[in-house]
Amino acid sequence: MIIVKTEREIALMRKAGAIVASVFKTLKPLLVPGISTKELEEIAEKTIRDQGAYPTFKGYGGFPGAICISINDTLIHGIPSEKIILKEGDIVSLDVGATYQGYCGDACRTYPVGVITKEAAKLIQVTEESFWHGISFVREGAFLGTISHAIQEYNEKHGYSLPRDYTGHGIGSQLHEDPPIPNYGKAETGPRLISGMCLAIEPMVAMGKNQTRVLPDGWTVKMKDGKLSAHYENTIVVTQDGYEVLTTYEGEKIRNG
Repeated sequence: MIIVKTEREIALMRKAGAIVASVFKTLKPLLVPGISTKELEEIAEKTIRDQGAYPTFKGYGGFPGAICISINDTLIHGIPSEKIILKEGDIVSLDVGATYQGYCGDACRTYPVGVITKEAAKLIQVTEESFWHGISFVREGAFLGTISHAIQEYNEKHGYSLPRDYTGHGIGSQLHEDPPIPNYGKAETGPRLISGMCLAIEPMVAMGKNQTRVLPDGWTVKMKDGKLSAHYENTIVVTQDGYEVLTTYEGEKIRNG
């Protein structure tokens, strides 16, 4: 069932989203060779809790981390660890959730660590651009499938693939609500968007083939072919004539596709 949020609920989600964005602002300059993903997680959790929220992912379905940190060919759900150390040339995805007074914000960014290859930089850029291209079609009355199709088309024209096992989602008092939001689809299909719907739209993009595998830890999702992947996500609210993004911070550089 799709739940349309009230103004009060959207205000709380706006605060949760701002807390999520503050984690990116805090962690981005710390993404240097030699730091462990556990250190990054600890800083992220403190940043969230210091603002009166708690890390949504911690314990969610049994997930052990406060945030997900996924490196190179890890698509999503990387578990922070003292043993995982960032290296020059890595790309790292930070997936962050914060719950504030019962309402959630959820977003992800993929960042470079030091100097990365041109191919890796292009993957990060196109993944981000595909998000903005997709949500350019968001407005009351639009079809959800049109957004999914736009994301798929944008990435595939650059030669990338879209893993099919994981999707975006509605969001509110629960992290995952209806509707599911695939990163592929047919335009002019699916449910129509309604003003007040809150959505976590998240292109997950692979440089190679789209097949994934889950490690024995039950969480870490890697690309089967070992090639790079990237992830970009924001929580948005549908409005009558467009959208509001809840999980960016002032001054954040974005690439509109």
